[in-house]
Amino acid sequence: MPTPSSSKPKRDTLNLRVPANDRSLIDRAAASMGKTRTDFILDAARRAAEEALLDRALMLVSPQAYNEFLDLLEAPAEPNDRLIRTMHTKTPW
Repeated sequence: MPTPSSSKPKRDTLNLRVPANDRSLIDRAAASMGKTRTDFILDAARRAAEEALLDRALMLVSPQAYNEFLDLLEAPAEPNDRLIRTMHTKTPW
């Protein structure tokens, strides 16, 4: 018998007003992935929220580290086996 701590966390309600065309599109996409509408929307919203927050991540570095980083960005790429293979691979399209 599962203990209260091992059961799924309680979910809160979030109400959305969605145009019929959008709801139909979401339902089709959710079904194609074998998910419920709720799980599909939660996954998409969670990914969007994480991306929005990660895009605003602040990295503090010393002036020396920042200058070294800029130098690396401005330096020409040095060919390596993987880059050479990639450049010689025929594109699939």
